[in-house]
Amino acid sequence: MVEPADTPTAILACAADLLRENMFDDISYGALGDAVGVSERTVYRHYPTRSHLLEALARRIEEREFPLRPFVSIPQFEAAVRARFHDYDSSPAFAFVCARAATISPTIDAEPAFLSRAIEALLAIHAPTLNMRDLRRLTATFQYFASAQFWARMRTGFDMSADEIADVFDRTARTALDAASAGRPSRAPSGDASRTNRRDAP
Repeated sequence: MVEPADTPTAILACAADLLRENMFDDISYGALGDAVGVSERTVYRHYPTRSHLLEALARRIEEREFPLRPFVSIPQFEAAVRARFHDYDSSPAFAFVCARAATISPTIDAEPAFLSRAIEALLAIHAPTLNMRDLRRLTATFQYFASAQFWARMRTGFDMSADEIADVFDRTARTALDAASAGRPSRAPSGDASRTNRRDAP
């Protein structure tokens, strides 16, 4: 059996295609091997565990299905996140895979994501007095509230639409940014969605 030139990419492409009609847990390595034209052992060689496969697949989906629009201002950032939430609503199977991947321990060493760098640059302009620790903490807060993980939590926990979730994001971002600009602790620390959820849920 001749292995394709870029087997890992071919495996991920087939996994994404299968995901349109199957749950991630129902996609077997054997089915992926058959679809790509390689052995099941070859699939395992590239993705030793399902966590490896899930993380790589989610990264591919984020890049291809849910690219975030460029932004250089807070209103542009809010508009980009709102558009992404609508994209999540349009392709929930893909979005839930991305959300699930965010909950596992990373298996891939990667450079800081574009979103992290873009948010840090944005905060450097709008909250220039932040020290590095608070800058990174606020960046992580913004990144979480703009993520598929947050979208999934609001969608499944409160049956909220994309616009309703985006409204929560807008209020959270403005509150955190105002607090940072004034030198006060943010009301919504990184990763603490429950407090915001209870306050903003309908």
